[in-house]
Amino acid sequence: MSTLELRGVTKRYKKETVVDNVSLTVADGETLVLFGPSGAGKTVLLRLIAGVVDPEEGHIFIDDEDMEGVEAEHRGVGMAFQNFALFPHMNAFDNIASPLTVGKRSRDEVKAGVEQVAKLLKIDHVLHHTPRELSNGQKQRTSLARALAGSPPLLLLDDPLRNVDAKLRFEMRLELPLLLEAQGATVIYVTQDYKEAMALGQRIAVLSEGKIEQIGTTEQIYLSPKTLDIARLFGDPVINLYDVKGKQDTDGVFVELSQQRLSLDDSKAQCIDKDAVLGIRPESIKFVPENTAGSIPVVIEAETPLNEKIVTLALTEGGREMLISRPSGTAGPTAGKAFVTIDQSALLIFDKATGNNFVESTKSDTDREVAA
Repeated sequence: MSTLELRGVTKRYKKETVVDNVSLTVADGETLVLFGPSGAGKTVLLRLIAGVVDPEEGHIFIDDEDMEGVEAEHRGVGMAFQNFALFPHMNAFDNIASPLTVGKRSRDEVKAGVEQVAKLLKIDHVLHHTPRELSNGQKQRTSLARALAGSPPLLLLDDPLRNVDAKLRFEMRLELPLLLEAQGATVIYVTQDYKEAMALGQRIAVLSEGKIEQIGTTEQIYLSPKTLDIARLFGDPVINLYDVKGKQDTDGVFVELSQQRLSLDDSKAQCIDKDAVLGIRPESIKFVPENTAGSIPVVIEAETPLNEKIVTLALTEGGREMLISRPSGTAGPTAGKAFVTIDQSALLIFDKATGNNFVESTKSDTDREVAA
């Protein structure tokens, strides 16, 4: 296993900054998911860690050793590239075996190592095929198998399930964490799929335009997103967002939705008298009988069953759309007028001008004061 630390790492191509002053630490044996949209700088950051390219600024430490001037082959890093990077003249077996043969393992050890990882990734039947005979999904899994076979202490995985079909992708989300844990490697895993990020990561680092916007556990990222953009990225169906105004009376801080008061805890007091955006996760909304205290009237527009859940599209009295999610098999109205209540402890409130979570902004200010 290895520890990894980045301190102020910056990479530019001509005048464009693609990795901007990134600092992070990955603990020994931890799996950190690097999540963000296409073009955020995720792959470039992996290449910097691997030593394929050099930063203009900052330092990269592996096991407390500065990697400046250390060539890629001496960093003890395994990497599965998004573009496969397979040796075209070798079959799948030899591609996977390459880090084992370099390590001077015995023939039996090489064979056993290749077959074990190939079976897990369900490519054991194509080991004698060359890359041109493999589908994109098989190429992707061969590249991943090669990275895993050498059991490197630091493993960089660049969206390794991107070209895999949906069924296998689901299976690998369950099996891959077990394999990574068994190997004991320190892992950085790149993905654009939020479900994959939440399934595989012990922590998630959200990257946008070359900068890390937030690092936290899956629960922290989902329940306390630092910005409105991050809140939109995580969740299916997507979060409900409403323009509101923060208010205060003798009972505390609140906002109004469809003329109904929604209470906010004191940590959100910065929203008072400010234009804000209220965030409500669809699973925080429940159907209730008409006479339930604090209920909000809605009109059902459509209902969509999605295997494990049912998603309802409704309209508030003001004509604003509301997505409501409930577990499959749970009773609920399918048409006409209905009533809902909202779990007010799960409400999120963002500054409309900046997009920042008011609670997270308060935390950041406090942290800066402590640091000073």
